[in-house]
Amino acid sequence: MSWKLVYTKQTQKDAKKLSHSGLKQQAQRLLKIIQENPYQIPPPYEKLIGDLAGAYSRRINIQHRLVYQIIEQEHVIKVLRMWTHYE
Repeated sequence: MSWKLVYTKQTQKDAKKLSHSGLKQQAQRLLKIIQENPYQIPPPYEKLIGDLAGAYSRRINIQHRLVYQIIEQEHVIKVLRMWTHYE
């Protein structure tokens, strides 16, 4: 069973930046992976701490990250960011 993806307004802005920078395919590949199984390895993910405690991060490239939260009860993945590193 696949997970439902929901996007924040910031993520929608980030998607436009990704499209212009040529990273759209990498981000789409990661979104497809987490929609099927948000805990799948590879590619590796990090569990974040601090302000983003409870969120997970995967690399789009060396600079940019896909940051998301998993809401188990609702079977939902909330995509928080798809651009710079943990702003």
